[in-house]
Amino acid sequence: MGKITGPYRSVAVDIGDVPMGANHPIRVQSMTNTDTLDTAASVAQCIRIIEAGADYVRLTAQGIREAENLAEIKKEIRRAGFRTPLIADIHFNPAAAERAAAIVEKVRINPGNYADRRSKPVLSLPEKEYNLELERIHERLLPLIKICQANGTAVRIGVNHGSLSERILDRYGNTPEGMAASAMEFIKIFTAENFRKLVLSMKSSDISVMVSATRLLVEMMKEKDLAFPLHLGVTEAGEGEDGRVRSAAGIGALLSEGIGDTIRVSLSEDPEKEIPVAKQIAGLFPRNITAGGAGSVPEFRSPARAPALFGKINGPLVTAMMTRYGLPGPEMYREAGYKIDEKRGIITKTDSSADLLIVSQIPESIPEEVYLAVPYKIWQANRNIRNLFPVFSAGSISGESNKSDGLNVVFTGPLSGGELPVDEDPSATLLIFTWNAVSEREAPVAFFEKMKEAGKNFYVVLNPVFNENSYEELQVKAPALLGRFLAGRQAGGISITNNGDIPASGINRLCFSILQCTGLRITRTVYISCPTCGRTKFNLQDAVRKVKEKTSHFRGLKIAVMGCIVNGPGEMAGADWGYVGAAPGKVHIYKGSEPVLKNVDESAAADELLRLIEEDQASR
Repeated sequence: MGKITGPYRSVAVDIGDVPMGANHPIRVQSMTNTDTLDTAASVAQCIRIIEAGADYVRLTAQGIREAENLAEIKKEIRRAGFRTPLIADIHFNPAAAERAAAIVEKVRINPGNYADRRSKPVLSLPEKEYNLELERIHERLLPLIKICQANGTAVRIGVNHGSLSERILDRYGNTPEGMAASAMEFIKIFTAENFRKLVLSMKSSDISVMVSATRLLVEMMKEKDLAFPLHLGVTEAGEGEDGRVRSAAGIGALLSEGIGDTIRVSLSEDPEKEIPVAKQIAGLFPRNITAGGAGSVPEFRSPARAPALFGKINGPLVTAMMTRYGLPGPEMYREAGYKIDEKRGIITKTDSSADLLIVSQIPESIPEEVYLAVPYKIWQANRNIRNLFPVFSAGSISGESNKSDGLNVVFTGPLSGGELPVDEDPSATLLIFTWNAVSEREAPVAFFEKMKEAGKNFYVVLNPVFNENSYEELQVKAPALLGRFLAGRQAGGISITNNGDIPASGINRLCFSILQCTGLRITRTVYISCPTCGRTKFNLQDAVRKVKEKTSHFRGLKIAVMGCIVNGPGEMAGADWGYVGAAPGKVHIYKGSEPVLKNVDESAAADELLRLIEEDQASR
């Protein structure tokens, strides 16, 4: 993963009348899902997106006809009184890019689409042939560069994980390094022609890949004394909570480091619904935060395994703050994700149960699978109770001889001076770092640096404190502020303290959603789905719903629901199964990267996907 040593200060690039980069606000955008040949529908949707607060609107231009019709769409939008810059999204068709570049304020191209097409996979391409292909790409780009120069049109070099050229794959593999190298090759071509109205993006549905590739690109640009603006987004983020959490975590991880100039939250929902979420994320990271230390990435990483007491957990711990309950009872366990058999009174742990509950009093009974932590003095008087552990402050544990052999929970953070219990045994100590998520956002960075300097390797649970009454607000803010530390694996676990009116059950669910969407702890089926666009071959929101209804019990499987055959197979990299729109009403079903059923009628496609998954699992 890239190591950023200071804030990234991009240069300004004009996109029509709305510049981005430098000290300009973080710009937000969305993309239409109408047929670009349908002028009325496209104009109406563009206006809805603009009125929702977008700085830019993007439209697909998959062919020359669609590119040419952008002129009609733009004319009608301007006639309606809107000056918002338009962006053309180009795939596989350089001629469409050239037509669009004379009309809109910016075009987005994918480097993978300009590479040579080969009948056989590349194997160890010689250096001479590698460089000859770059020369051919340069020649292919020259017409576009000249048109953009003549019209003042900007270009986004948009690299997608899963659609890298064979030449790049041969040298770097499908990696963040390959993505960044691909972008740098195109930067070199454009700047050689004295063209600098460039914006860059590194897109992936995998947050760690997206963050790593962007950080690497920033490093590479810094080495060349370049500072082009960056477009941030998580592709195929999905819909509902998953889409919001996945986008917030990935975009927030970079914005918190001072990286990013424009963002798009890619939801499988109506495009205008993306804008409020994007504005909320951008609002958390105003440009002036970089003066407060943003731009540094802690090098510390929590130990791979939690204290031995918790056994083998397939990811970071989830700690639930249940101190609002007086005498803990069954309802508290239900709120923390445990299953309660009402008839028999049996409480059992599920995949969504918090691993540790912090309580203020001891309940009448502690179920076998539940671990509780209470204030030290209460524990001291009841230290023989099974699965009960003490809570200390970083200061109070120092010199204390009566401690648990299994686990000692230590709260630390800005309110307690951020003390580090340097004399404690990391194998039996769990640190819970608590800080105000908004006013003290850089506090964990300083604490991780302190641990690194002390040479200690404690397992750290991050516990940001919020004051939210809206769950919808919290499901964006929490992952956006935690994403930075999850992408770098600094956090060994998470907890969320909220002083507002949100049930503990919602807080617990959100913790697991954050870990699920960042790929750190998989407790249910993983779904990725593209945002709808003009290439989509079916009702994507309906397709996602149908697929989820049929397959949500397959814990750990990664299933992609993609709207079109143009982008779907490449951009669902890493998925176990794919449900891809092939033609109106027709679906291709993929196992990994290979199609196993083609042109399935949409009415039967979800059932066919279920059948194939069940047969595959039965054969193992």
